[in-house]
Amino acid sequence: MRLRFSRGVITIAIIVIVLAVGISVGLYHLLKKATPMAVPEAHCTVRDSGVELYLYPEQAQIAATIAAVAARRRLPERAVVIAYATAMQESKLQNLAFGDRDSVGVFQQRESQGWGKKKQLMDPVYATNKFFAALVKVKNYRKIPVADAAQEVQRSAGGYAYAEHEGDAKILAAAFTGRVPQAVHCWYPPDKKAPAPQPRTEEARKQLARALGSTAVTTKKRGWLIAAWSVAHAEKYALRHVGYAGATWSNDMRLEGWQAGGKSTTAQVELS
Repeated sequence: MRLRFSRGVITIAIIVIVLAVGISVGLYHLLKKATPMAVPEAHCTVRDSGVELYLYPEQAQIAATIAAVAARRRLPERAVVIAYATAMQESKLQNLAFGDRDSVGVFQQRESQGWGKKKQLMDPVYATNKFFAALVKVKNYRKIPVADAAQEVQRSAGGYAYAEHEGDAKILAAAFTGRVPQAVHCWYPPDKKAPAPQPRTEEARKQLARALGSTAVTTKKRGWLIAAWSVAHAEKYALRHVGYAGATWSNDMRLEGWQAGGKSTTAQVELS
């Protein structure tokens, strides 16, 4: 049986639909004005060759620390790539206080295997130095596959898993070693309920020196390494601006990446 509707019924139905849509749209815009937009959480991005990686601030800080320790030990970028691939597989670039049996830290090193005391292994600078000290003893570590080099250090049950992180590790290494300028950008939400804290620049430089040794800018690449380290640690030390080589990073949600300008030169990284 086929139903038939009169023109009047159809007209009324159309009017009801139009009114419903109009009310819905109006209500949406009213709620949008009344409800503040959600503030995103603190985060960092690393960009290179059209690829963007997303990191939590802790992950960026650890990545920056690994690169700084490698620079102090005068190790090649390949060593940094191997360290990143290992850390991403073992801890997702996090300083974990737990793990398999007595494994802890960024590289999940074990006190029972002679890597050091638990308190020491929870220090990313110490843990990274121990990792690199073992890596440089691996024969041809610069030439053999990344996963093989990592496995020689870690002696993991699933050493093949390190290989899947090689691509991301190379992007991170290019950025945090300073080879690719302006590649690291971070943002953290300012506390609008309290006065902005004073930047702890001296403390930041002191902690950088623990990993890097001298904080002097001797090459442009080293300058960008220091700049990347500083941006990664911006939230921790309440830094709002980092300047280097005529470019400035600011903790401003409206800005994407580094901006041209500022008084900074290639001789010094400015923090404020």
